[in-house]
Formats: sequence, structure tokens, C-alpha cells
Amino acid sequence: MRVSQAVQSRLSVRAFLPDPVPADAIRRVLDQAARAPSGGNLQPWFVDVLAGPALESFRAAVRRDMAPDAPPQQAEYAVYPPNLASPWRDRRFEVGEDMYALLGIGRDDKPARRRWFANNFDFFGAPLALFCTVDRSMGPPQWSDLGMFLQTVMLLLREEGLDSCPQECWAMVPDTIRRELALPPSRMVFCGMAVGYRDPAHPVNALVSTRAPHDEWLRFHGL
Repeated sequence: MRVSQAVQSRLSVRAFLPDPVPADAIRRVLDQAARAPSGGNLQPWFVDVLAGPALESFRAAVRRDMAPDAPPQQAEYAVYPPNLASPWRDRRFEVGEDMYALLGIGRDDKPARRRWFANNFDFFGAPLALFCTVDRSMGPPQWSDLGMFLQTVMLLLREEGLDSCPQECWAMVPDTIRRELALPPSRMVFCGMAVGYRDPAHPVNALVSTRAPHDEWLRFHGL
């Protein structure tokens, strides 16, 4: 697979088949992804992979910790800036409406939207999940390194015929993740990722988010 093919075929998949992910494939992907760029070669990423009984145990813990009577958790960070302005607010609104239209969920059906959002915390049924964490002493440049590492992971997964969905929503339940993965307090939860084979029959996987035309964000100088 060419790199351009991996880029074009990568989607945030939100419905997975139950077929297990081969252990050798995920090990190969993560070993290769460690070649991602890293300022000063700090390689600030830490990765925990869950599958099989370990993943089912984690799912059960999440359900307990997200029950209506469970105490709330302090999020690691705000996933989106407060008072998000245009055009970023418009792009976020558009992709959300496009997704719910494919699912047949109307804008006023808040209960159905909440039920769908809860699928995030089941990894959309994926048979494998990973968490990326980082030491709290790291700053924004190292968060950039995490993004480059995770993008490399997702493209290599496509080469293996696998799909993924990066999920920053997991920053909302860091206490659960730290407890279940026995992470030290010095470790910050950056994101999770669902990994598996996409369900081609599920309507949500027909979602292809639009991208802004390049004249909105690109300038050439001297070319």
C-alpha cells in the first residue's frame, strides 16, 4: 500500500467487526511507529494495549465508573477550546450533523444522541484498544510528538488492513484508566484508540468528513 492510499483510506471508524486483531500485527505496527519524528528524540509516548479478557475487564470497570450514581472525574484537559469560534466551530458542527444524519438520529433526539456517544466508552465494539499517555512534565511540543506517533500508528494499521478511531474522549475518565492500568500519578492520559476491522455494513462507517479547501489555510511564498 502506498502512503497516499493509507492516508485516503484512513477513517475514524465507529463500528467494528468482532474479529480479533492478530497480536503480531499490532506489535509490528507499534514497533515501526516508534520511528515517528520526535523533537530531541525524547520519544515521550507510553502505550498500553488491551485485548481479550483484559479489555472486557476494562470495559466492565468503565461501565461501573460511568454509572449515574458514580462520582464524576476531573478531565485531564479540555478536548476543545472554550467558546470555539468560526470556522472551527462550523467544521465540528458539520461533521456531527453528517454523522447523526447517517444514523437517522435527529437534532432534537437528545437521548438517542447520548446513547450513541456512550459507544465511545465501549471503543465502538473494537476487539483491541490502546491508550497513549505522557509524563506530566512534558509540554505542547511533546504533545505534537504524540500526534505524529499516533498518525504513524494509524497509517501502518491501514497497511495491515486494520482500522482505528483515535479518541480524546478518554481524557474525561482518567481516574479509571490510571487505576485499571496501574499508571503512576505522574502520567497524563492523552487519548485512547479503538483498533480492529471496520464493519462495512454499518451506516456510520460511510461518514467521510469534509476538508476545508486549501485556499482557507494554505499560502505559498516564493513558489
